[in-house]
Amino acid sequence: MAQTIKVLLFDLGRVLVDFDHLRSAQRISAFCSKTPRQIYDLFFESQATIAFEAGKITPEDFYRQVKQMLDLKLSYASFEPIWNDIFFLSAKNRSVFGLVNALRANYKIAMLSNINVLHYEYLKKNFPVFEVFDKVFLSFQLGLIKPDKEIYNLVIRDLGVSPQEIFYTDDRPELVESAKSLGIKGCVFTNFGQLISDLEDSGITFLPQEKIHLF
Repeated sequence: MAQTIKVLLFDLGRVLVDFDHLRSAQRISAFCSKTPRQIYDLFFESQATIAFEAGKITPEDFYRQVKQMLDLKLSYASFEPIWNDIFFLSAKNRSVFGLVNALRANYKIAMLSNINVLHYEYLKKNFPVFEVFDKVFLSFQLGLIKPDKEIYNLVIRDLGVSPQEIFYTDDRPELVESAKSLGIKGCVFTNFGQLISDLEDSGITFLPQEKIHLF
């Protein structure tokens, strides 16, 4: 018999908050000889970015590596706001946030995100998303990034439930698959309607009017 879901675990990016790294790359391109696409390809999925999201290097160290990679003519003080200027809220995000708020009454709500400290501090200041969660698990604080199975094991241990009692949604299929390999009920986030369907299929109960409470 399937175990009852006790914890709803949400990804952050492209679920609760949308982002576009090309916005930052376009602005950075004015201060180096690379095109926006070259900048995006060069460091947004680079080892430096991965190390930064895992909390292995400081913001200043990350900036120095980026400056060297791009031969960047931009100070750290000017780089930081450009690096952070990638986030925005869509109707989808607002709907998910409203649903999370509604589900708090009956379920423990948690977040698991690959994120660096600069983006976290920026979002915490500008987007009211973190405070609605009972638990927030962030890669730069944990020293691990998804899809490393150990980050999911850490979350399971901290929540004090079995993997089968966790519902997890993330927009990246490979991250969902890693969680599912440990027994977590994982569903790929594609849109709000699919999320509702996945929650209902997992036995999550909520009233229809609770779906429409937005930011």
